[in-house]
Amino acid sequence: MPYKVNEPRRHKIPKARYRVKNWATYDAALCRRGDLTIWVTPEAITAWTPTTTGRRGRPARYSDVAIEAGLMLRLAFGRPWRQTEGLLGSLMRLLGLDVPVPDHTTFSRRSANLEVASALSRTDGPVNVVIDSTVLKVFGKGEWHLEKHGGQARRSWRKLHLAVDPDSGVILASELTGNEEGDASLVGPLLDQIARPIGTVLADGAYDGEPVYRTVAAHSPAAKVVIPPRSTAVPSDTAGSAPSQRDRHIQLITERGRLGWQRAVQDGRRSLGEVAMMRYKQVIGRHLRARTLPTQKAEATVGCKIMNIMTSLGMPASRKSA
Repeated sequence: MPYKVNEPRRHKIPKARYRVKNWATYDAALCRRGDLTIWVTPEAITAWTPTTTGRRGRPARYSDVAIEAGLMLRLAFGRPWRQTEGLLGSLMRLLGLDVPVPDHTTFSRRSANLEVASALSRTDGPVNVVIDSTVLKVFGKGEWHLEKHGGQARRSWRKLHLAVDPDSGVILASELTGNEEGDASLVGPLLDQIARPIGTVLADGAYDGEPVYRTVAAHSPAAKVVIPPRSTAVPSDTAGSAPSQRDRHIQLITERGRLGWQRAVQDGRRSLGEVAMMRYKQVIGRHLRARTLPTQKAEATVGCKIMNIMTSLGMPASRKSA
């Protein structure tokens, strides 16, 4: 429940406890995340060297698949480019493959214009979508350093916008932008990456407004939109016509209150999007390693692909125990 609603009685609400029902399966999935063959597949080895195009100029020695494999290893294991080069080279030697490995400068240069193949999950039917955003640090001194030594804070941040399937936890779409981009303006670009029809779109109050409802309707006319209206929201002037979805939300809140509306529309599923962002920050990290925006976008996209691969290996099935 929202913090402001529970603030007067938050000391009376005990912390919920959950128990993982499929621990054996989930434990095996966690171990498989360290398997190098997951990140460098036989299909990637086959497409390691690009085919000749017949055009003038020196042909490329490494395909985008090879650069992507190195970037995935770098993010999955949290290593710099030089150590990633050594890790990939040792893997090729252990496999007995006579395959050239890009050096760290090639990895750094080629990742700027990398187009990630099959980056995000593609579903086969209507999906529910949770849209949210978070910030990733680019560079700058931390809070401890500034408190200890003083000085002026010089930090830079990027916003990572995600569209997550709350039922499976996979990332359906992602966009990395600067701080000046508003959350609501990225709804359209995120939905454009989802080729299947959408059942329900859930988001927080920052996305409240008719433009978001129109954007969702343009993608999937039958989609439901669950966004908490602002406390000062009033129904629109639609005399003689059926009330819009936003107007129905406002009316339901007036009749049942904010908590009754949350239970009626199952607004609690929105927290699963925040859980997906927490997983991204725990596994990939809270900061971006690249320095330029194009390279940072490729890094964030590959990071989302890594999270989807880990999700496909196995997820915990939890049930409330107390």
